[in-house]
Amino acid sequence: MVTPLPLSQTDAEIVDPDSDGQPMADNTIQFRWITVIQYNLAWLFADNSEIFVAGDLFWYPVENNNKLRQFPDVMVVFGVAKGDRGYYQQWKENNIAPQVVFEILSPGNTAKEMNRKLLFYDRYGVEEYYLYDPQKNTFTGWLRLEPWLEIIDEMNGWVSPRLGIKFELTEETLMLYRADGQPFRDYIEVEQQLEVSESRATAAEEQLLQERQAKEIGQERAKRLEELLREAGIDPYGNE
Repeated sequence: MVTPLPLSQTDAEIVDPDSDGQPMADNTIQFRWITVIQYNLAWLFADNSEIFVAGDLFWYPVENNNKLRQFPDVMVVFGVAKGDRGYYQQWKENNIAPQVVFEILSPGNTAKEMNRKLLFYDRYGVEEYYLYDPQKNTFTGWLRLEPWLEIIDEMNGWVSPRLGIKFELTEETLMLYRADGQPFRDYIEVEQQLEVSESRATAAEEQLLQERQAKEIGQERAKRLEELLREAGIDPYGNE
């Protein structure tokens, strides 16, 4: 049982650190996976103001105990307003625990460390926990079947009940798909697509402008020809 520090020890609120001084990721592969999942989930739920998505953010589940904490690589909280936070203090968020968490393994993670995380997520109410090792290309998931997190037997083709996204494990990598079938993409791919879209939009606008200008020039020429014919005493429409 976790015992909160007695309130009588201090009249001020215990300060919850927002950083442990450690880097967000141990290597570029881990960092890329964290950002891809976090960004794509943020885009997926961009129109819902009551879904909070964060990466590498400290989560404190119990008030007045800043030693009891965890920092999921990515977490999703339904029923909590979007907004910037230095940390996630659960008692200030209607006591809503993150329902979905992701962890991306790096060579520096130990089995003992990951077991502690699993126990933490199990104890404090996580509904879905996903663990991916990009070096070994292994993917594991747990789903809460009251009262515990139970391992998911088959992850290939699994659809998250909360997120609605689909996971597919190929021989090379893990693929994540939105409910509309669109794959998760990294920031560079999105930027490149935006640049292509903007380039195509600009080209289309230029073509429309050229067509409009050509039409206006043709109208001006026709009008001038009509004026010249009338000045010469000729009916431009052939009327007698």
